[in-house]
Amino acid sequence: MRQDGRMAAQARPVEIQTDFVRTAAGSCLIATGNTRVICTASVEEGVPPFLKGKGQGWITAEYAMLPASTTQRKKRDGIKKDGRSVEIQRLIGRSLRQAVDMTKLGERTITLDCDVLEADGGTRTASITGAMVALTCAVDRLMAEGKLLASPIVHQVAAISCGVVDNVPCLDLCYQEDSSAQVDMNVVMNERGEFIELQGTGEGRAFTPEELAVLTSYGRQGVENLMRAQREALGERARHICPKPPLVVASGNAHKLRELQHIFGDYYTVVSMKTAGFRGDIDENAATFAGNAVLKAEAVCAATGLPTLADDSGLTVDALDGEPGVLSARYAGVHGDDAANNALLLRRMKGKTARAAAFQCAIALKIPGREALVAEGSCPGVLLEEERGNGGFGYDPLFLYEPLGKTFAELTEEEKNQVSHRARACEKMLAIMKEVQGECE
Repeated sequence: MRQDGRMAAQARPVEIQTDFVRTAAGSCLIATGNTRVICTASVEEGVPPFLKGKGQGWITAEYAMLPASTTQRKKRDGIKKDGRSVEIQRLIGRSLRQAVDMTKLGERTITLDCDVLEADGGTRTASITGAMVALTCAVDRLMAEGKLLASPIVHQVAAISCGVVDNVPCLDLCYQEDSSAQVDMNVVMNERGEFIELQGTGEGRAFTPEELAVLTSYGRQGVENLMRAQREALGERARHICPKPPLVVASGNAHKLRELQHIFGDYYTVVSMKTAGFRGDIDENAATFAGNAVLKAEAVCAATGLPTLADDSGLTVDALDGEPGVLSARYAGVHGDDAANNALLLRRMKGKTARAAAFQCAIALKIPGREALVAEGSCPGVLLEEERGNGGFGYDPLFLYEPLGKTFAELTEEEKNQVSHRARACEKMLAIMKEVQGECE
């Protein structure tokens, strides 16, 4: 039992309050025990001279202790900072640069300012942990403003102190313990459990390999708890940390986009072509679903430079020699007029007893520098003589899926995503994607 009642491997309580400074692009107040630090992130367009023209950004940090942060007033840093502050801010900058892919940040600089309100040990590690939160908040704002398409944060970073006090390895030292510790150590890690920085110093005596193993084990445990606290504080914004790779969908159809997000969302960050910056029109003049899918995927990929998924789908009716086919969305003449398309289809099917039909889908994947890949799926069914159901879109109210005895418009989204033509094509496409990923690795 330690002086404050904690066990050796027990960290102090941590609290993180995001958006503490309204004028900052990202900010938080982090408290670890009685240590409290304000962390802010400021974004500036442009980079230091040594990075100009290289197409990458920069992360830097500044650290300061406010005069009343210690029991005896600390003098403010002047033009020349004291050596300790310089050393700590370099550590913060080094640590947080490990969290970011600078090429995805673009030519802009994010400065992380860490100002200690109250110091009770572990100010540098609290600054690193809080700066990670402030950085993520700033990235969230950049993405909301359309300045970043995908998050550049490739690692989560947190830090904690530990040491040997009275010959006992302990986690998260308060000031009283830190000032008398025989061994002082700071542990900075990422979400993989890899060390970014390990600062271990024998202040009063040397330490053994066995003590080092205990201290790093305690540090790993402490960092894992801090990372949970970071994500809880960030809430929905935590999605920007180690995000899934972006996949652009070459479509403006909200229903279709939602289906593809449901199917591919576990593997990719699915975004619409509008979100990716594509505003042009694509002439879908191919004679097949596969041909149109490739046309769309290639056009959007060329414009955005990102992997693009495009599909073309429609209804084929045996009694109409495959109509509406590739003209499904504009069967009655106006693109996307579902009511008119359904009415025309019912007129042409009037009196016909053979009502077999199938939804067809072709999905094309275009990756920069590679030929487009195609997967196709089909779902057989029967055309009804009148609409049933209020869900779905297009011809769904007329299309009866016999195994379930429901039209596509009567199926839940989950049911439809298990049996639809698009789901079957997507299943094949996922297998193709995994093969491609394996080749790249």
